[in-house]
Amino acid sequence: MSGNYRSVFDIIGPIMIGPSSSHTAGAVAIGQAANKLFGGVPKKVTVHYYGSFAQTHRGHGTDYAIAAGVMGFATDDPRVPTAPEIARDNGIDIRFVEESGESPINHPNTAVLEMSAPGKKVRISGCSIGGGAIEIRDFVLDGVEVQPSGPLPIIIYVDKEKKHENALPVTAELEKVAPFNRKQVLQGENCDIYEYDIKNYMRDEVIKDLQNKFENIICL
Repeated sequence: MSGNYRSVFDIIGPIMIGPSSSHTAGAVAIGQAANKLFGGVPKKVTVHYYGSFAQTHRGHGTDYAIAAGVMGFATDDPRVPTAPEIARDNGIDIRFVEESGESPINHPNTAVLEMSAPGKKVRISGCSIGGGAIEIRDFVLDGVEVQPSGPLPIIIYVDKEKKHENALPVTAELEKVAPFNRKQVLQGENCDIYEYDIKNYMRDEVIKDLQNKFENIICL
């Protein structure tokens, strides 16, 4: 099995609102990752489409899928097709831009989301690789740009105190409950970001336990 997939279910695809696993379910997953990275629902989102996404987003439901994911909806949520209207009714400004240039992350199914709320800006670049599976190949959080090396899941720890010892218990815990292929540390002006490429999917209880034990941890 390709390293881009963690299980056979990535190929089969999730239970979903259609019409397309790549352009709809995958787009919901990109939006969900954006929601988690932002820490909730932003007030403004500009979605830049590249390649196939730019050409077919209207017909394949990519617009409503991205909007649904940004608001935290599941792939099979019956509200998915009406997500843009729900967003508008809740004061969320979501705009879609068709880009003619090459994908900045070198994939034909690319969406780059620029999200903001008062005092906060986050960018995430994701691609749909088939069967509803996605990769997050670039993101900017707290002014720090990070480029993960592999597919989801990934874990992000934000150290706002910029003290190396703060991350030691996080790394030790992950070595026990969520082994990783690679760890990278990126230093920013206001924080340090630790990014871990996790080897396998994590159970929900593992994710909840990590979030309870450590502040400023994000599980994508």
